[in-house]
Amino acid sequence: MADIQKIISDVTQERGTQRRILLPVLQAIVKEKNYLDDEDMLAVAKALDLSAADVFGTASFYTFLDTEPRGKYVVRVCKTISCYMAGKDDVIKALEKSLKIKVGETTVDKKFTLLLANCLGWCHKGPVMLVNDEVYPELTPQKAVEILHKYKNGF
Repeated sequence: MADIQKIISDVTQERGTQRRILLPVLQAIVKEKNYLDDEDMLAVAKALDLSAADVFGTASFYTFLDTEPRGKYVVRVCKTISCYMAGKDDVIKALEKSLKIKVGETTVDKKFTLLLANCLGWCHKGPVMLVNDEVYPELTPQKAVEILHKYKNGF
């Protein structure tokens, strides 16, 4: 389990304790454990001398700062009109079938979470999915499932 105090300490030692480092601290925690829980946000609020509401408001505003547990691999499919026109609905159906979950759910083994994202910045190469930090453009349903199989099998 992640040592939240150490993560906070590492970031604050490098960058200070001003409010401007709130986002980097939250990102560091999410990178380590894939989500922020209430205790994490309270620890951050205390360390940065901010209100819990300020920290929670920031965490809940940003799509990539999950406030509920996610799988080891978070699969995000772009849901913009560009990706829609390029076939993202067929990609999502194929991913749901392969993972045996619906969008917004996590597999029973906690390995995968399937989510939609407002924009991944690859409109010219849609449909696009992101697995953790890795971008996969120009997807077909078959290509998306093949990519997931690589993650399932540990590459």
